[in-house]
Amino acid sequence: MPSDDLEAALDGVISRFNLGEYEISAYLAVLQHGELTASEIADRTDIPQPRVYDTVRSLGEVGLVELKESRPMKVIAIDPRESFGDIQESLDELVEDLSARYTAPAREPEAVSLVKSRPTILRYLEDIIDAAEYELLLSLTPSLLDRFEDTLRRRREDGIGTEILLSPAGDAPDPEMFDYDAVATTVKGRRGITTPVVAVADGNYSMYATRESVRGAPDRYGVIFNRSELGFLVSGFLNTVLWTTADTIATADTELPFPRRYGTIRRCISDLVALEGEFYATIEGRNVATGDSWVVEGRVGEVSFGPNREVATLVVETEDGPVDVGGQVAAYEDIEAYEIRVGRDAPPSA
Repeated sequence: MPSDDLEAALDGVISRFNLGEYEISAYLAVLQHGELTASEIADRTDIPQPRVYDTVRSLGEVGLVELKESRPMKVIAIDPRESFGDIQESLDELVEDLSARYTAPAREPEAVSLVKSRPTILRYLEDIIDAAEYELLLSLTPSLLDRFEDTLRRRREDGIGTEILLSPAGDAPDPEMFDYDAVATTVKGRRGITTPVVAVADGNYSMYATRESVRGAPDRYGVIFNRSELGFLVSGFLNTVLWTTADTIATADTELPFPRRYGTIRRCISDLVALEGEFYATIEGRNVATGDSWVVEGRVGEVSFGPNREVATLVVETEDGPVDVGGQVAAYEDIEAYEIRVGRDAPPSA
């Protein structure tokens, strides 16, 4: 479609839907009753009597109602499928032409990106869900769970280990009515409406958004972190502050497949403390004392959580002795783990 025609088509669609408050009130009243006079519209809406005639004539000009010039004048409803039929066809054609001109923006954020647009926040949330290679931690509203259910199901089928926190818990779907196992390995509910929306993929690509920003409030914000050195802040907050103050809604009935990869030590320990048997680990990270890269392999000798998951202990028995494993920015342990691989029979290959 040529540029001039495209601009005209876009202007036509916008003007067709550019209804004011009075037009909307009058249109809905006529739709509900089928046929009304101007006086009846004024009685059933907040439209001042002197404005009714101009209002309904505007509706008639765009083909949403039919005006019967009688005494008194009658406003007759038109089936929306008829009045909007041509617009639907025009809109489909318009969207197709606009899509042909669309150039996808770069989706890679900076190390830290501040966003305030609700559509942009939701786009990054979906991008983080899609970006996960093995681990996904989410704090969502029940409505966001519904919005991204199909995507979460697909990621679960891809083998992504997923933990979801829902709040407010009172609005979460009933486990007997919703297949939580299809979207996550563990789902918890947290009381209250102030819980932020949080997403962490593989312990590094993450976001934090206020609840108000997801509802579209203009003075609120979301923050996107695209570096592991910063992503651990969001992951740690979700694990220690949010997750520990929530109650379990559902856990997967299926046995976890091994070998598995973990981006956060707390998720690894959370799985291992609930399972029996012997495990082996390969840890990629760096020496806490020297900063040198270090790969540790051996049998998992100890796993435990302190109160509120603030202290997480993972010890690997190696040929050179036990090695204490910590998460990102570890200080007291021997190694700061970037990635943890766990297997049943032997240390998984790095």
